[in-house]
Amino acid sequence: MTLDTQNESQSIQPANEALKKVFSANLDKAITSAKSKLLRQQSDDGHWVYELEADCTIPAEYILMNHFTGEVDEEKEERIAEYLRAQQNEEGGWSLYTGGNFDLSCSVKVYFALKLIGDDPREEHMIRAKTMILNHGGAAHCNVFTRITMALFEQVPWRATPFIPAEVIILPKWFPFHINKVSYWSRTVMVPLFVLCTIKPSASNPCGIDIRELFTTAPEDELNYFKITTPLKRAFLILDHIGRLIEKLVPKFVRQYSIKKCEQWFLERMNDKHGIGGIFPAMVNVYESLVILGYPKDNPKRKLARQAIDALLKERGSSMYCQPCVSPIWDTALVSHALLEIENEKSVPMEIENALNWLKEQQLSNEPGDWRIHKPNLAGGGWAFQYSNYYYPDLDDTSVVAWAMHRTQDGKYSESIKRAAQWVAGMQSNNGGFGSFDINNTYYYLNEIPFADHGALLDPPTADVTGRAIAILSLANKDAYLKQIKDAIEYLKTEQEENGSWFGRWGTNYIYGTWSVLTALEIAGEDLHQEYIKKAIKYLTYTQNSDGGWGESNDSYYPPKIHRPYKSTAFQTAWVILSFLAAGEVKNPVVKKGIDYLLSSQLSNGHWYDDCYTAPGFPRVFYLKYHGYSKYFPLWALARYRNLLEK
Repeated sequence: MTLDTQNESQSIQPANEALKKVFSANLDKAITSAKSKLLRQQSDDGHWVYELEADCTIPAEYILMNHFTGEVDEEKEERIAEYLRAQQNEEGGWSLYTGGNFDLSCSVKVYFALKLIGDDPREEHMIRAKTMILNHGGAAHCNVFTRITMALFEQVPWRATPFIPAEVIILPKWFPFHINKVSYWSRTVMVPLFVLCTIKPSASNPCGIDIRELFTTAPEDELNYFKITTPLKRAFLILDHIGRLIEKLVPKFVRQYSIKKCEQWFLERMNDKHGIGGIFPAMVNVYESLVILGYPKDNPKRKLARQAIDALLKERGSSMYCQPCVSPIWDTALVSHALLEIENEKSVPMEIENALNWLKEQQLSNEPGDWRIHKPNLAGGGWAFQYSNYYYPDLDDTSVVAWAMHRTQDGKYSESIKRAAQWVAGMQSNNGGFGSFDINNTYYYLNEIPFADHGALLDPPTADVTGRAIAILSLANKDAYLKQIKDAIEYLKTEQEENGSWFGRWGTNYIYGTWSVLTALEIAGEDLHQEYIKKAIKYLTYTQNSDGGWGESNDSYYPPKIHRPYKSTAFQTAWVILSFLAAGEVKNPVVKKGIDYLLSSQLSNGHWYDDCYTAPGFPRVFYLKYHGYSKYFPLWALARYRNLLEK
């Protein structure tokens, strides 16, 4: 080395050290700011809950429900209408998520809702919406749920809807279709629909509004209701026609008995003031069924059903929208993970302890639940997603909560973790994977029935939920659950996509799925140098945006199902950084670029911008925006990065 080169090297070294100190200070400042903001948002009892926003389908259905029952609330509905108008895109229609394409069914429901509350069809925004709807074939081409709504409002004949009579509830278990062969959300939505589609009531519709202008031909003459794309769909459609022909032969007592069985089914699952299944679509169907079954306004059941729906309304300035459900267990568990990461195995602060104690009290035990149909001897121990949903605990929440508890190494959570792991292990499907609420819910042929045009009738095992199950089983007792973990990992290997990613059912999309899997494989102690893990890292490296962040559009849920790039988001960037860190890639320059993106995009209030939809409710049907994702996931990633750098 020459003297000049040596002097140059010595001058660069202090400069690099100075840059490192600046970077470290910025990292500390970002973490402190985000943490302070989170702590200020904690509820007095220890939990967190953030807004859970859906697309415009849900608030539009709230207005439609009011006009179905004749319970018009002009003040609330005008505020919801203000929200709906603000979501209209430049083309004139409504999409299901930020940056998404025009969605016909959503647009028809919003147009109908706006017209019901008094918007004149000659107004500019209504004309633009109508034009878009007609350009896409008209209202007759909407999805099944929208056609059922239109049938209730006498806008289309009932033959425009699938044949789903109340007698479905009494079909034997061996029959190709049985209510226990579909997912929890399908059951809670369908059973009250059986009542509505059997009685075929007419909406109160006090304003006498119709949407005839949204059809290309007279609705009663329209024949093109169901698309036949496969031989199996054709077969089911033939059965649908046969069922309509023989319906008149059903004895009156059988029909009355079947309707009563449906009524009993959903009354058992009312979930008190929290609503059946804790989800808006099911709540609305139950409420409308109670109304047409003759329950008076002052009936306690009807009042509880309405209370559960109205509790989902959320004010936003002068406007208002309706949430599809609430996510306190999920939010609290994930915030706890982020805050525990900051502590880096130090003592657990009071705020986190309060949160975990609150979660401990929410754990389910011997409550009734549909999961017991297939696993009657399995002890309870799961958590729900909402404040209350004891019939339907889910494996995702259960695993994430127990994982957070395990990180504290506090013995007072040992029993909760043990019970959670036992329940999760007992819910493993035969293929080694884990579904969200049900076991072996893999009757894929049912997605071909006319009712299932949304393609989300089932709750089969998925990579993201399986990853979380692997994590908690590995942490709770790896030796005891060695076979379950091994089978689950083999399932994940078979589910890996060609490009190295994994599909994300409950978060957008391949980024989310890949994060869920890689973090689990780290916890399970998998050799991170295996080719399939390297392949996943290559996928994540390839999809980085030029600004250093990552983003993926919900378009990736549409065929062909591949990663669809989108502008960088803080929550997706955080998922990728956590994936790299799980794979031992802390020194990878790609990670540093991602960290720089998070630091540069943090807002002055300590959070990050959250204008994007973060997850599917049902892929291609409706989507969700978890307002908490941009608050706790980036913090988790920054804190974990700092911890690993310090090591």
